[in-house]
Amino acid sequence: MGQVNNTLRRLDHVFAAVDHGSLRQAARVLRVRESCVSRNIVALEQLLDMQLFDRDAHGVRLTEAGRDWVDLVRAHYEGLHDAMAGGSRGHQDAKTIRIGLCAQMGRTFVARLIDRFGRLHPDVCVAIEDVPVEQCLAAIRRRRLDIVFTQGLENAALCRSEIVAHERLFVLLPWYHPLAERPAVTWADLADTCLLASSASPQDPGLLEHIAANGGPTVQICRASEATVILKVQLGQGVTLAGEGFARTVAIDATVWKPVSGQSCISSIKAVWLESNPKRALLRLVGTARNMVTGTRPGPAPVTAGSMERRSPISEVTP
Repeated sequence: MGQVNNTLRRLDHVFAAVDHGSLRQAARVLRVRESCVSRNIVALEQLLDMQLFDRDAHGVRLTEAGRDWVDLVRAHYEGLHDAMAGGSRGHQDAKTIRIGLCAQMGRTFVARLIDRFGRLHPDVCVAIEDVPVEQCLAAIRRRRLDIVFTQGLENAALCRSEIVAHERLFVLLPWYHPLAERPAVTWADLADTCLLASSASPQDPGLLEHIAANGGPTVQICRASEATVILKVQLGQGVTLAGEGFARTVAIDATVWKPVSGQSCISSIKAVWLESNPKRALLRLVGTARNMVTGTRPGPAPVTAGSMERRSPISEVTP
C-alpha cells in the first residue's frame, strides 16, 4: 500500500506541474514545498527511465517523450482518482451541479443561466464557488467541480470547452481622467496608460496581448486582488477592465466606468467541463446554456451619452 501511495503522490505532482507549467505553482496548489514536487518528479523520471520535463527559469514544459507519456497515462490517472473517491458519490451527488467561477466577467450570464435552469429543473441543486484559475482543470478532472465559467483557459486536455457568451468590455478610470467625460473610449485613447490586470482574476491572455500589440495601453499583471487593483486606479496608477454586467451594477468612489468601442471591445466567456462526466444534470445545464446563446440577438448594444445612468442587460453575441 505504501508503494501505491508513493506512486499516486508522484503522479499528483507530475500532473500538477503539467497543468500549471511551474513547480512553484504546482507546489502552491498541492500545499507542499517546491522541493517536494521536484523530488517526486525526479523520482518518477528515474522509475520510468525517461525525462518528462525540460526545466528553465520560466518554468517546466513537457519533453516530446513526456507528452506521449501524459497522453497515454492521463485518462487512467483520472479514472483511478474517480475510483478512489467512490465513483459517482451516490444519488445525491447526481442531483447537484457544482459550478466554479474563476473570472469576474460573465457572472451576469451565469446568474441568468442558473435562474432559467432552476425553473426548468427544480429538483437539481446548484452549488457555486470561486476557484483560482490554476486549480480549474484539476477541479474539473477530479469532478470536484462539474463545470467552470472562465476566460482564456488553455491546456484543457480531456475537457470540453465552448464559448457561451460574449460581454462588452468597460474600463474603470479615475474620475479626473481626461477621458472621463467621453461616452466611450478606444484602446488608442488609452495608449499612454497602464492597464492593470489582477492575477487573482485573470483576463483572456490573447485579448490582452492583442490590445497591447495594436496601439493600446501597456498591460501590467498585478500580484494583487481585484480590490487592490481598484485602489490603484483610484490613486491614478492606471485603469482596469471589467465586463458590462459588473460595470453597470457596481459604482466605485472616485472613479467612472466607460465602455470600450472599436476593435477588441468584446470578451468571450467559456464553459469548461469534463466530457466523460456522466451527470445528466450537467448535460441539461450545458443544453440550457446553448439554447440561451442560440436565442440571443447578436451584436453589442450601441453606447450613447448617459448610457451608464441606465441599467441594461449584457450584450451577448452568438459565437
